[in-house]
Amino acid sequence: MKQLTKAEEQVMQYLWSLSEAVVKDIVDRFDEPKPAYTTVATVLKVLEKKGFADHKTIGNTHLFFPLVSKKEYTRLQFRTLLEDYFQGSFPKLATFFARENNLTISELEEMLKSAESELNPENPES
Repeated sequence: MKQLTKAEEQVMQYLWSLSEAVVKDIVDRFDEPKPAYTTVATVLKVLEKKGFADHKTIGNTHLFFPLVSKKEYTRLQFRTLLEDYFQGSFPKLATFFARENNLTISELEEMLKSAESELNPENPES
């Protein structure tokens, strides 16, 4: 799976939140000054070429929808971050995160409990 540019990722964020959309729906989600309709349409075409989105034609309109879920892309981004900046070590990432956010021991324990329940869904008490 390829990485997205910031512009592509922003359009995908809106597409994920909408599930399916025409170009105007996405343009309307942007703050002022809104990008040009043609700019968003071009980004959507690039997303199609990269395999992140597709469309169905209804009359004269293209209705776009994501082909890659937000969860799949988040997983890719996280793996890339972990490999590129923390030598693939989750403990190094957690230590960095804890230091940067000045977490307390109870916050760290809560983070660990949450991670355990995500990793072991059949035993939510762990």
